[in-house]
Amino acid sequence: MAKPRKRIVKRRGAGRGQGWGSVKKHRGHGSKGGCGMAGSKKQNKFWVMKHKPGHLGKRGFKSLQQRNIKPSLSCINLRDLEMLAGKGKELDLKKHGYDKVLGAGEIKKALIIKADVFTRIAKERIEKAGGKAISKEKTEKPAKGAAKAPEGEDKEVPKEA
Repeated sequence: MAKPRKRIVKRRGAGRGQGWGSVKKHRGHGSKGGCGMAGSKKQNKFWVMKHKPGHLGKRGFKSLQQRNIKPSLSCINLRDLEMLAGKGKELDLKKHGYDKVLGAGEIKKALIIKADVFTRIAKERIEKAGGKAISKEKTEKPAKGAAKAPEGEDKEVPKEA
């Protein structure tokens, strides 16, 4: 039997594939399965899961409106106040975890109720029953053009002759 040709002799002067068929099959990098993140959901999935955890899958979405929503106030209706007050006459709703009083229902007891915000109807119905609605709302700002007088001093207006 004749001695087989050495590989270097085989490759000398040969074409690009040197007898191996496609060029990429014998360049020494194996069957890569794509470049970069190619196949990250198929043949390279476990590599991605190992080296880049959290890369695949949904991460949630929040629209601009959802991010700008202010925290809502916890509300209570008038019909529930008497039960909450029990036998007492004063009721601080902040201690019970409520911020706002709504006007649904009737109130028969004269209660002194402290809360951050009251609706107009709720205030009217509490005062109609003989109680008081004490709110912690911000005081109204004076008009832009109005001048403030120092406290304790009254301004004297000169009389016209």
